[in-house]
Amino acid sequence: MEKYFDNPGEIAQNLAENVCTNKANLQLIKLIVLGILGGAFIAFGGMMSTLILYDSAKYVGYGIGKFISGIVFSLGLILVVVGGAELFTGNNLIIISFLDKRISLLKLLRNWIVVYLCNFIGALLMVLLYYYSGLWKTNDYSLGATILSIANTKVNFTAIEAFCRGILCNWLVCLGIWLSFASSDITGKILSIVFPVTAFVALSFEHCVANMYLIPIGIFLSNNQKVLSSLSLSLNQFTNLNIYGFFVKNLIPVTIGNIIGGAFFVGFLYWLVYLKKQEK
Repeated sequence: MEKYFDNPGEIAQNLAENVCTNKANLQLIKLIVLGILGGAFIAFGGMMSTLILYDSAKYVGYGIGKFISGIVFSLGLILVVVGGAELFTGNNLIIISFLDKRISLLKLLRNWIVVYLCNFIGALLMVLLYYYSGLWKTNDYSLGATILSIANTKVNFTAIEAFCRGILCNWLVCLGIWLSFASSDITGKILSIVFPVTAFVALSFEHCVANMYLIPIGIFLSNNQKVLSSLSLSLNQFTNLNIYGFFVKNLIPVTIGNIIGGAFFVGFLYWLVYLKKQEK
C-alpha cells in the first residue's frame, strides 16, 4: 500500500537527522542569501495581508476579513518552505538536532543569529521597495492608513502581551512547518502551512520577522501627512511608533516569545516524546 505521509515519529527523525542538521551546517554565504530571501518572502505575505485588511471588514466583517488576510499571508511561509529560504522562526526547530547531539550549541546559535539578522535585512529591503513603489497611496491613502494603524497597534502592547502573542504565534508557525514535512507532495505541504498560519494571523499573534517589515513601513508612513489625514489623527498619537518602540515594545519580547513557542513547545516537546533515548 502506497504511503502518503509520515507519522510524527518519522517527521522528528527526518528533521533531526537530515533537515535541521543540514541547515546548521549550511555554508555562510548560502545562509546569508537564503536568510535575506526569507525576510523578503515574509514581507510579501505582509503586503498581501494588509491589502486584504484595509477594506475587507466593511464587506465581510472583521473576523472574516482577518481570516482571509491570514490565508493570503500564508504566501510568505509557502515561499520559504516550498521555494526554499531560511526563516528564523522556523529554524527554531533546529534545536531538535542539538538536543539529539547531532550539532553543537555554537552551530545552533550561528544559524539563529545569522538568519535573524539576514531576515531583518530582507524585510528592510522590502520596506524600501514598497515605500518607494507608492502602493500605499492606494484608494486615497487608505491602504497606507491601515498599515500605519497596524504598526501603531503593535508598538502599544505591554511586554507580557507581546511575549505571549509571540509564543502562541511561533507555536503555530513551527507546527505548520512540522506538518509540511509529513507530506512529500507540494499540495500537501501547502495545505499543511495554510491553516496554522491563517490561525496565527486571524488571532492577532505576533511574528518577529513579519514585524521587521510591518513596523518599519509604519514608521515611514507616520511622517506622511496625507496618510495621517486619512486616519484623521495627528503625529502625537503615534508616540511609540519609533525605533525605540519598535525594538523595546515589540521586537525583543516577541522574538523571545517566538523562540519559546517554536524551540520549546514544538522542538523540545516532540524531541522528548519521539527521539529522547529512554533510560533502561
